[in-house]
Amino acid sequence: MKIELQTSRQKLLSFIKRSITLLAHFGLAAILVLAPSMNVAQAQSQSVPIIRDAEIEQLLYDYTTPIFKAAGIKNKIQIIIVNDQSFNAFVDGQRMFVNIGALMQAETPNEIIGVIAHETGHLANGHQQRLREQIKRAQTMAVIGMLLGIGAGVAGATTGNSAAAGAGGGIAAGSNEIAMRTLLNYQRSEEAAADRAAVNYLNATGQSTKGMLITFERFSSALALSGAKVDPYRVSHPLPRERIAALETLAKQSPYYDKKDSPELQLRHDMARAKIAAYTDHFTELRRMFKDNPRGLPARYGEAILAVESGSPKNAVEKVKDLIKDEPKNPYFLELLGDALIKANDPAGAANAYKRSAELDPRGSSLLRVSYGHALLLTNDPKNVPLAITEIRAGIAKEPEFAAGYGYLALAYGRSGQVALADLATADMHYYSGNRMQARIFATRAQQKLARGSAEWLRAQDILNTTQLKK
Repeated sequence: MKIELQTSRQKLLSFIKRSITLLAHFGLAAILVLAPSMNVAQAQSQSVPIIRDAEIEQLLYDYTTPIFKAAGIKNKIQIIIVNDQSFNAFVDGQRMFVNIGALMQAETPNEIIGVIAHETGHLANGHQQRLREQIKRAQTMAVIGMLLGIGAGVAGATTGNSAAAGAGGGIAAGSNEIAMRTLLNYQRSEEAAADRAAVNYLNATGQSTKGMLITFERFSSALALSGAKVDPYRVSHPLPRERIAALETLAKQSPYYDKKDSPELQLRHDMARAKIAAYTDHFTELRRMFKDNPRGLPARYGEAILAVESGSPKNAVEKVKDLIKDEPKNPYFLELLGDALIKANDPAGAANAYKRSAELDPRGSSLLRVSYGHALLLTNDPKNVPLAITEIRAGIAKEPEFAAGYGYLALAYGRSGQVALADLATADMHYYSGNRMQARIFATRAQQKLARGSAEWLRAQDILNTTQLKK
């Protein structure tokens, strides 16, 4: 009996551990249901594979601005491009994440704008905050059920009633299932609300709702082709066919349903798709996208990028210059020319291309300013170092969390003999890359050489304070 009771206790301890683990994962999974293939917590710790590109960031900015205005969102929402091939987008309350797979698969701007409008519905209605409250409530339900089950299990094990002990485990496991289904039901209602909000935003901005339906049709076809049998009560989103049925009537009532994207916007969208396909080595997909116009600007853009990445430098430069003949004021063609000239070992020419690109860029992207500064450093001309520092610092000033920019700034300060500032920039680079230990090491080194109480000394102290190791 003693051995049997010990075995029952061991089972109970094992069950408790499993339940706690389930709760931990349950809470995390509930947070991540907006993005089944991505992890918001990972994104917050900068472990999501992020893509930075001035052209695509500008395009997404132009897509989101009127939608955010229609939704009454006044806070600055950061748009982040995720290097993931799946068709997905999600939000975390302060940021919107868009997968490159969504951009590449969406054949029209309207399709991706519909996705953005849906995610904006989550942001505008505070779904993330309410989701956290629902998670806490669901966890409470699961914990209470688990404790009731454990109590029944202990009583059964103590009295030697194996049936009661087994029932206790069933109560606890059942409470987890009920909590999960309750939470997922809540989320399905929030998804439906975001869909309705998206239609309102698209109508308010005079844009078609057709793209949303096309996207849901894509999901429905993918689900049908997979042959998967889905329990509708164990998913966080309404099934695609249900969403189509719910939205079709509402969407087709829009006076803008048949409105098409402007040719200018469609061209920009195609250029972004070509760029993504080329940089991700999807040569076959690039050809398929533009098979009807193989010598059009997007197709040639993709080919030029492929040449810069893997072709001969001389040929790449010629291909990019051919593009610039068509659009001499396109800042992103000039940026690509800078990339090609770097590969061709012409940093001075690259610096001029990046400079012109930064001057023409409508948003004044920090990426282009930093690229200009980096090219100046690559000339190995000491006279260019002060200007390189100025340009890189200007880029960082606009985007203070630009980790790679601090790396170039550290190099520039090192070239100019400003060792303390080089150490501080290196500390910032590690800090914004999430490497707390290295950030502390370089902040300590910088502080030892900086004037106590100066702005730079205080910045080093901030890094030390925020990276202090907990006992």
